[in-house]
Amino acid sequence: MRPSGRNLDQMRDISIETDITKHAEGSCLIRVGDTHVLCTASVDEKVPPFLRNSGLGWVTAEYGMLPRATTTRMRREAKNGQSGRTQEIQRLIGRSLRAGVDRVALGERQIVVDCDVIQADGGTRCASICGGWVALKLAVNALMKAGDVISDPLSEPVSAVSCGIYAGQPVLDLDYPEDSEAGVDGNFVMTGERLIEIQSSAEGTTFSRNQFEKLMDLATQGCAELMKEQVLAVS
Repeated sequence: MRPSGRNLDQMRDISIETDITKHAEGSCLIRVGDTHVLCTASVDEKVPPFLRNSGLGWVTAEYGMLPRATTTRMRREAKNGQSGRTQEIQRLIGRSLRAGVDRVALGERQIVVDCDVIQADGGTRCASICGGWVALKLAVNALMKAGDVISDPLSEPVSAVSCGIYAGQPVLDLDYPEDSEAGVDGNFVMTGERLIEIQSSAEGTTFSRNQFEKLMDLATQGCAELMKEQVLAVS
């Protein structure tokens, strides 16, 4: 039995509320169980120096956790003093979102996606990717409405979910009690039925190819559920 009482293949409750902030071109608050992340997308008509005059757009991300997002207060991280974990997560978010963008169609501009964890209960990077895509899509919709972008550079949602081996069983969408004790922990990022990235490691035990394939099946199911919620949120 999982600590939450969920079935092995059962996601936590998902909700996505859009247009949360006044000024960002795209924004949402995504809730995956007790993990809540505020995501905003900001359009900048300039690109990084290495892309100037290339005709290509760019999408990047920043990630952070509010001081009381967890059970005990954390110190705020200055940008030049970010932990290795924070830097790794925001690079993952940026890579994942860029994989689902037609950068030619986006045009020579940059969109910065900020993901701020308000409350953490496991799976914050996955929730950030899912909510980050919704905020990004809303920002692109605003560009298209204004006539600044002609064809939609986002063809399919980018979603992510965690899977792992908990108490010897493959489980979908780990919350913190499961994540902290999982023998195997993995994060799966997908667009449609295609993989973008897999991060998977043995935390307390090794795992077989057969177990990995079961985790992959769970992730495919979970991402499909998340994609439906993402499409509904931006429609």
